[in-house]
Amino acid sequence: MNKSVTDSSFQSGNPAERVAEFAGSEHFARLFRDGMDMVEETASYLDGPGREDAKAMGRAGALAYAAESMKLTTRLMQAASWLLAQRQVAEGDLSAEQLVTGQYRLPDDDEAEELWPADGDVAPGVLADLAARSRKLYARLKRIDESLFDNDGGADGASPVEDQLNRLKNAFST
Repeated sequence: MNKSVTDSSFQSGNPAERVAEFAGSEHFARLFRDGMDMVEETASYLDGPGREDAKAMGRAGALAYAAESMKLTTRLMQAASWLLAQRQVAEGDLSAEQLVTGQYRLPDDDEAEELWPADGDVAPGVLADLAARSRKLYARLKRIDESLFDNDGGADGASPVEDQLNRLKNAFST
């Protein structure tokens, strides 16, 4: 079954069937690579050039940098955990039924609060870019999570029009 796939394509069957189908898809494989690449890119920045960026800031900027980097790290670790759990299903190390118990669900992301500028210090461009991209990735994973676990194929009484509008919204957002 090699069909065109979007974030909301896995809507048939029960949640365990949707999880198994998604985890075995090429869509998931690409998403997994992209997510893990971002984790690695972020770690490299924070452990290297990011340290120098933080040292170059004043006290308020350094505190804002520390807060943003902690939120970024937390967001990406939650995303990575979610992706790794899906991969365990794809590799047969975890059953799809185990994944739908709820403990593997993504929590809501923290609201983006404005930390910058902090007493004249602006966010380093790389950190700002990583934070924005991580929020975008997390939002995408959250939409998939909700599609896999919350959508029961329309049996919840949602209107077909609303379902199609949600599919269009998901298809055109990245």
